[in-house]
Amino acid sequence: MINKTKKKKIIDKFKGHVEDTGSAAVQIALLSERIIYLTDHLKSHKKDFHSRRGLLILVGRRRRLLTYLKGTDLPGYGEVVKELKI
Repeated sequence: MINKTKKKKIIDKFKGHVEDTGSAAVQIALLSERIIYLTDHLKSHKKDFHSRRGLLILVGRRRRLLTYLKGTDLPGYGEVVKELKI
């Protein structure tokens, strides 16, 4: 999973202002990190269907946040997609 230092680095990279920890860009970046972790986990544990369901929920949440960001801040959306290589 994501430890505190890794989470802090991600937040610092995508935050919009000094105290920003919950903007759409930050949430998308954190979800992407968790999705990468679960994808690697499922490669070695093919029958872990509970984690697979969790992964699908996270992917759907990230997709909805990306749609929201695209509608409200198109340049920010482009930057996030480019940086995360989605």
